Amino acid sequence: MTIPITLDTTGPAFPRTEWFVELTDTVAGTRLPNQIPVTSAISELTPSDGDRVLGRVNIGFSDRVVLIERTNGADTHVVSGIELEAITTSQMLTTYLDRALTGRSSRQTLSIGVVGYGPFGGMGYAHGLACTEIEGLEFVAAVDPSDERRKAAESDFPRIETYGNVTQMIEDGGVDLAIVATPPAHHAPLAAQLLSNGIHAVVEKPMCLTTEDADHLIATAAERDLLVTVHQSRRWDRDYLALRTVVESDQIGDVFNIETFVGGFGHPCRAWHSEESISGGAIYDWGSHHVDWIIQLYGSMPTTIRCVGHKRVWHDVTNLDQLTLHMMWSDGREATFRQSDIAAIRRPKFYLQGEMGTLEGHYRPLIAERLEPGRGYVSVESHHAEAPVDLEIRRFDGSTTSVQPAEHPGWSFHANLADHLLLGEPLAVTPDSTRDVVRVLEAGHRSASEGGSVITLE
Repeated sequence: MTIPITLDTTGPAFPRTEWFVELTDTVAGTRLPNQIPVTSAISELTPSDGDRVLGRVNIGFSDRVVLIERTNGADTHVVSGIELEAITTSQMLTTYLDRALTGRSSRQTLSIGVVGYGPFGGMGYAHGLACTEIEGLEFVAAVDPSDERRKAAESDFPRIETYGNVTQMIEDGGVDLAIVATPPAHHAPLAAQLLSNGIHAVVEKPMCLTTEDADHLIATAAERDLLVTVHQSRRWDRDYLALRTVVESDQIGDVFNIETFVGGFGHPCRAWHSEESISGGAIYDWGSHHVDWIIQLYGSMPTTIRCVGHKRVWHDVTNLDQLTLHMMWSDGREATFRQSDIAAIRRPKFYLQGEMGTLEGHYRPLIAERLEPGRGYVSVESHHAEAPVDLEIRRFDGSTTSVQPAEHPGWSFHANLADHLLLGEPLAVTPDSTRDVVRVLEAGHRSASEGGSVITLE
């Protein structure tokens, strides 16, 4: 909705700085921080009879009212002592006020299961932790064929039920939504089984390995009025969030070239990640994130795809050692994603060219440093983890700007699930957007297998 807001500056005024707005309607503030920071000049409001206080700011241990709901006859609106631009640019504040004015709020709870709990500290644990920390979600079940991993799940979350297969969990009932965290080759059949039995399905990335399977899952969910989406967690990476802000605020002008990279020089994972029959192929791994980033930044699908792969060093695994995926758009924009386990010198993680300047961010592996008795200084570089990168912007006028990663967004994906299913708010990761990623990955995999053929997407 468009929130009706009027600014009132007649009360005591306080200068422009960062203020922390306390949300007084705790139901409307579900899954939002108790206090939301805003940068604004503010004026203290004096509530009238019948007004409802929606927000306060604490100044010198004294609460000052800055947001009020006021009703005049059939008209209900917000009176604000905060500058209107500061409110409209804060997604959290606009969400809160929208809920408060419409009465759209809920204390319901969704029961969540994870299919494929996995090893200690893996995705099953991460999803379980998110569900215990997000109001409205309750982690109740874990599925894994491994006795050891089921015991780990019971140890991590003592109140959950565990099952050896998904059929047992379905027959037992009590799960509203299940997260499929198995290797990619199993995503489509498991998600289809869940949907067919009336359970909302979240799938780890990629959604599946073929566009045909994606279409089937989306149609099955629509027929049963259920949710199907993908855990595209890296849409909330701190460096990507900062990069997206740069692009959307036009700091480098219209972007016409995007290049992303992940990798290094080291033996790839010996587990399913590097086995093509289970992973789908190398492009389905990191490509699930990077292609999603690129499509989100451009806002549309490419028209042609070409992927070149190399198998030169690591012959004990079946995934490619390196791949380069090149995408073209009908208006001439282009993008390149590179993934490599044979790159001794890493390319930049991000390299974007706009009509007014260029952005670059260098891949930064996660390094653990420590002192050990008898050995002294020891550092270990993690092959599969990275730190958020700083971004550098250089404009054609010669000016340079450094951009830090955004603040950590918390469990944003899981919070949005609850907001969507319990409050009807927009879904952040739509099924069609995840289908687009699968379509590009499938075309890229085919192109590489054909020696770099050019594939046109209709």
